[in-house]
Amino acid sequence: MSHWAAWMIAAGVLAVGEILTLAFVLGPLAIAAAITAAAAALGLGPIGQLLVFAGASVASLLGIRPIARRHGRTPAPSRTGIAALPGRQALVLDAIGPNTGRIKLAGEVWSARALDPDAAFAEGTKVTVVEIDGATAVVIE
Repeated sequence: MSHWAAWMIAAGVLAVGEILTLAFVLGPLAIAAAITAAAAALGLGPIGQLLVFAGASVASLLGIRPIARRHGRTPAPSRTGIAALPGRQALVLDAIGPNTGRIKLAGEVWSARALDPDAAFAEGTKVTVVEIDGATAVVIE
């Protein structure tokens, strides 16, 4: 087997390893192996191939890994819409009984019910939204 084919196989194995681990180490090494395969195809000897692989490995690790790690640290998308409502405070507009009541939540009027069926909240009480069930906010005090 020619040297360039061996380097391409190594590049493929390293690339698959990167896909499976997402460690941002094997990917840059796969790129270095592919560069070395090109150098081998151009007729560079084994010592030269090792030097190309070492240099390309260091260059790709120093160039690509910091970028990949920075992208890995981006914050999760902010919750929006109904998913953003649990945990928010609301004001009781109409007393909340077992199945009835209204609250003002995020500037809108919502129907509401207590999480505990035995709980009741008087008008003017501050409550916390636990979940949204359809078009009804489920609340606790």
